[in-house]
Amino acid sequence: MAILKFSASAVAAQIAHARACKTFLPNWNGPVDRPALILIVGTGVHLRSNGIDGTTTRIVTTEQADPSFAFADGMNPFRDTDWMAQRRMTFRDLTGQFYTDILDDVQVLIDRGRGAIRLATDGHSIRVFVRRASDYLIGGTYEVPSGLGGTFRVILKDACDTFAIVQNCGNCEDFDAMQPYRVPLDALMEIDDRRAA
Repeated sequence: MAILKFSASAVAAQIAHARACKTFLPNWNGPVDRPALILIVGTGVHLRSNGIDGTTTRIVTTEQADPSFAFADGMNPFRDTDWMAQRRMTFRDLTGQFYTDILDDVQVLIDRGRGAIRLATDGHSIRVFVRRASDYLIGGTYEVPSGLGGTFRVILKDACDTFAIVQNCGNCEDFDAMQPYRVPLDALMEIDDRRAA
């Protein structure tokens, strides 16, 4: 999982545009009848309105970007010289357009005065991520997906707003002997959290 960070004001402008429109870009399933945000992974990574109005004839593409779109931090081709490397670290070779269902959740955060909107993505799903590093207890016990279909029990060593450093603890001896390693912050699960690994 990766965390994408966007300016709340830039996202708010895209939401306002979507809500002001009466016609919307279709998704893979056909016509759309309501405002939404689309995540574009292509020339940069950005959120844009799905609204169609008379001010633009530009359709959604991964080849074109507009400076008015809400770009993810570090992935703005108009500002970041290494945006392509950052995009590849997050999405590998995956590009495309992803209709999201996050508009209402993002609007709640904007209304609460959040300066930044963070989204968690695994390249196939996109969801609003509201927790911060300060929400986790350093030295606390959590579970993280193991990559083997289960979970590892870990001790949290350090955290920033995107990643955590963890040490396996309470698993089998071989796994507990591993060096501390980095996981996306949203991979940390409370011990009683029943999210699928």
